[in-house]
Amino acid sequence: MRTPRTAVLLTAGLVTLLGLPAAAAATGTAAPATAVGPADLRVNNGPGGNCSDERAGRGISVPFCSISAAAKVVQPGGTVWIEPDTSYPDELTIDRSGEPGKPITFAVRGSTFRSYLAKGLTVDGASHVVIRGLQVSGSTKVVRSGDIELDRLNTKADADREGLVVGEGSTNVRVTRSDLTGVRIDGGARGTVLGRNSVSGLINKTAVTVADAPGTAVTNNTFVTTCEAALAVGGASAGSSVHNNVFFTWDNPRCTSPAPRTGIQVAADAAAGVRADYNLITGPVVKMAPYTWAGTAYPTPAAFTAATGQGAHDLLAPNFEAVGPKDRSPTIDSGDPTAPGVLPTDYYGKPTADDPRVANTGKDGGYIDRGAYETQDRLRSVELSVTPSWAPTGTKVKATATPDSLWHSELTYHYDFGDGTDPVVTTKTTAEHVYAKPGDHVARVKAVNPAGASVYSSQIPVKATQAGVLTTDFTVDQPLPTEVDPGARPVSPLTVVVDPEQLTAAPWPVVRTWVEFGDGNVTVTDGLRSLDNAYRTPGTYTVKVTLEDSKGAKSTATRTVKVGYAPSGYVATEPFRIKDSRTDGKPVTSARMLDVTLPAGHRIPDHPLSGSMASAVVNVTVTGATEDTHLTVWPSGQQRPATSNVNVRAGGTSSNTVTVPVGGGSLQAQLNSGKAELIIDFIGYYQPNAGDRFSPLAATRVLDTRTTGGALGGGKTRTVKVAGVNGIPADATAVALNLTGTGAKEQAHVIAYPDPAKRPATSNLNVEPGKDKSNQAIVPVGPNGTITLFTNTGSTHVILDAVGYYGKDGKALFTPVVPKRLADTRTTGKVAPGATTTVSGIPGNALGAVLNITATDTTAPGFLTAFAFGGTLPAASSLNTLPGMTVPNHVTTPVANGKVSIFNSYGGPNHVITDLLGYFTTG
Repeated sequence: MRTPRTAVLLTAGLVTLLGLPAAAAATGTAAPATAVGPADLRVNNGPGGNCSDERAGRGISVPFCSISAAAKVVQPGGTVWIEPDTSYPDELTIDRSGEPGKPITFAVRGSTFRSYLAKGLTVDGASHVVIRGLQVSGSTKVVRSGDIELDRLNTKADADREGLVVGEGSTNVRVTRSDLTGVRIDGGARGTVLGRNSVSGLINKTAVTVADAPGTAVTNNTFVTTCEAALAVGGASAGSSVHNNVFFTWDNPRCTSPAPRTGIQVAADAAAGVRADYNLITGPVVKMAPYTWAGTAYPTPAAFTAATGQGAHDLLAPNFEAVGPKDRSPTIDSGDPTAPGVLPTDYYGKPTADDPRVANTGKDGGYIDRGAYETQDRLRSVELSVTPSWAPTGTKVKATATPDSLWHSELTYHYDFGDGTDPVVTTKTTAEHVYAKPGDHVARVKAVNPAGASVYSSQIPVKATQAGVLTTDFTVDQPLPTEVDPGARPVSPLTVVVDPEQLTAAPWPVVRTWVEFGDGNVTVTDGLRSLDNAYRTPGTYTVKVTLEDSKGAKSTATRTVKVGYAPSGYVATEPFRIKDSRTDGKPVTSARMLDVTLPAGHRIPDHPLSGSMASAVVNVTVTGATEDTHLTVWPSGQQRPATSNVNVRAGGTSSNTVTVPVGGGSLQAQLNSGKAELIIDFIGYYQPNAGDRFSPLAATRVLDTRTTGGALGGGKTRTVKVAGVNGIPADATAVALNLTGTGAKEQAHVIAYPDPAKRPATSNLNVEPGKDKSNQAIVPVGPNGTITLFTNTGSTHVILDAVGYYGKDGKALFTPVVPKRLADTRTTGKVAPGATTTVSGIPGNALGAVLNITATDTTAPGFLTAFAFGGTLPAASSLNTLPGMTVPNHVTTPVANGKVSIFNSYGGPNHVITDLLGYFTTG
């Protein structure tokens, strides 16, 4: 690469033409910064511009509404800054002049957008003027003016006029990096430069006409023209030159002339004074004559050179699709860097660049491209690695950059090590650094190619540590879910995260982590990272973490961790069936545990629910038992507890609500003897950071059809008001009810549900003639604070006792427990009629508890009522006792001082068994 020489050659080309330094002649640089100077003005007629054309008494912060008004008052050295993407309906005439070295400049702020002139632009009798960034509809004219620069313009021709006219004796007009359609330079204009422009012509129109315009330089433009010549030079145009251009000449059915399509046409009266070289002409070969010189057409550069001495380095490219700013184009590195009017940057402001893959065939080994566009190296990316990326302070680390570029040209690297020190700037792909202080740093490298294009690497973490020995320490956290979206990442209820990253002192990188979770699970992973474990059972565990670093050192730490269920809110759902052995052929037996899938996440089609539910509320029905038996339900993965949930007689049907923690997305069920059919309906679930809180109530009678409304008939419904009455607020979302059926005429089932128009295919209570049967239900509140009752056949009286409600203003959250037996009077003696037994063992801060209460060895019909210890006995029941039968029921009751009282009615003595399923606290 020969950048210094090229810079000299480019400057020489400008001096040859204009006798001025390159910067003053045709800078070709990017748009200047938009800082407003003391002599600058602003124009903004856009929305919010708050413009005014009244100059007197106005500060610079108030813009003009029109460019014309600003043009009348701008002073030499001042810039009129035009807001981008604005439109101006008036014709703009500039007739004020700057001074040498202090031009008047009109520039659109920034470089991305152009502003629009609707009726043309005229520079008349002015000098030392720069115009940049305008899109002009109508003709752009420069007449009787000198030292004018037109940069980044967009001009359009029509059938009657050219898009740009330079004439009437104008001197030193420079048109650069613009989109031009139809250009005419005539009338004695001298020293005009067309450089790095995209030029097109209308059909049957010449793109650029030069007539009687001496010293015109047409350099590094890209022409696209149809039918007529791309460039026509005639008249007294001595000293003009045509260099480094690319001409695309096209045919079209609408062409009116049958003559061959010409790239360069020079009339006889101008031929002696015009020089042409290093141009490239391309297009379809049919009807193409690249040159017409002094009236003679030449089909090839060789013929043209032989006859005229011109164009010795011109190219005729038969494959026009390979020409342009693209890889391996013949335009690359083949131009004349000393050509008159040459610019150091291209149409886009990119600098001249040397493609190292292409031989430099330009003049004197130069590498400027032909045409308006300079092919650039495509610097795609750069990657950074730091070795070691983890080490004690004082250790020398090495950063290595790996660039990805098209040309593999020499790059400059700026290594930023992220510790506040100055970046290391070098052309080497490696740099070394020593961190002086401990800390977590982020290293990054910027790669810059010779054209100024740059890319950054991704940020690379680097850890500088305190010198010392490896010392393991860790934290243990029990994460909680934050959403109920079935698609969200599930968080199991007994999950813990062991994190050694924050507390461990590790001078060198940790290469391996072992975690023994204390439940038999051991996880080994590479590196230093946090690990999680989902325990199957609440409890206290000893967690052991062992780390090994890159130097072979090991360190171990242990910690005792208490794992438990978190307080949760209740999420009510529409009831749906998740198990029916009568249809799936898988009954429950005493011989083996039956696994029942819960609707966590997407496990059950058509019923996606949160994958992070902590406990489930289900209604369990056992029917067709082969012998007297009881069913136990418990979380999957845990030991079977010494409790029961449903008791059933041989051939009978019995149901009960069960609240059970979620274990691995399923629950287990097993009989103590015999075999039976099992039906399970899903009612709702509890989850941390979700759902509603619960407020327990002393059992309150809501409905008794024996005194109000009469029995519920088969196939009939009954609407019952449950919210906005009996201490339950109107905005309650669900109510907990004890549902009792009595006086049934035949075997049937009762359903309690919220929407009278959507009765679920589930049940809450199975009733039988001659037996009082009860079951607890959690029912979402329906329209106007009501629920609906339905029985399928016969008739039955229904009694509803409210024991609590769920809502946004609820008091407590639910914490499930592994089913735990609190009391069993079979070891202490029966509860006499009219007597009360006290059950303790509930956490002292509990407001309410969820119990499974079982009455057994009953001698006479009666009922049990659970209520808060020390409280008033409510006029309601929790379960109904039957002689010779064992009757369980899911009971929710207030708690005081960790105790509940259970009252036995006057029917006869009973044994009472109480199991704890969970409790409510203020969370």
